[in-house]
Amino acid sequence: MEKIDCLYKILKKHEKICIAYSGGTDSDFLLNVAAKVLDKNVVCIIANGVQLAKKDYDEAVSLAKKSGVMYYTIDVDVFETDEFKHNRKDRCYHCKKNIMSGIIKKADELGFGVVADGKNCDDAGVYRPGAAAAEELGVVSPLYEAGFTKSDIRNAAKKMGLETWNKASNSCLATRFPYDTLLTAENFSKVEKAEHAIYESGIYGARVRLHGDIARIEVKTEDFGVFMKNTELIKKIKEIGFRYITLDLEGFRSGSMD
Repeated sequence: MEKIDCLYKILKKHEKICIAYSGGTDSDFLLNVAAKVLDKNVVCIIANGVQLAKKDYDEAVSLAKKSGVMYYTIDVDVFETDEFKHNRKDRCYHCKKNIMSGIIKKADELGFGVVADGKNCDDAGVYRPGAAAAEELGVVSPLYEAGFTKSDIRNAAKKMGLETWNKASNSCLATRFPYDTLLTAENFSKVEKAEHAIYESGIYGARVRLHGDIARIEVKTEDFGVFMKNTELIKKIKEIGFRYITLDLEGFRSGSMD
């Protein structure tokens, strides 16, 4: 059986489903396939909070609207948990439990007893403590169950004409900080502003990792020259509130703080 047919079968057995939606490639593909299979028996919920860059939140809302699916947003206080606030190595587990609990509660209020996430088969091979929390709460993962890898999802999303098929992966702003450091809304804001400035300059997929008053910037190696020549951008980043600006010579690496 083709993976897409398997996914259709998995979604049909649920009859009604709520998608925990981030606007990323995985959850957008799942949402649009679910809408195709289950029509009006699909909703999505977006969790908003300081951990999510405003640009990412706005994109998620815009994409949810384009899908035609009824969407809802909930506000989540990630600083409620000490493990997140102090950036413990298992912070993702506690944060995901906090966020998914809020999504499940809202879904129940809406009459949707099944909540699904965008976990795929590639996620099983990397450090994803949040996935364990979601599983414990009973969140289902149709893409994982159907055997979809990230590459499978991108290819299928492209065939569907989804604009997110080649969208760069993003992550919670907490991933920009070393473990066991105090996380604050102020520092989240600084990192978000710096990354947005880089994005607006035409360099995409950058990460600004904060080490005290040092901003360690990761961009793709092919963007090194463009970044280093853009003195106005470097000045703008420094004025956000960093004492030193450094460029990581290894380039962008997802999960480099793990």
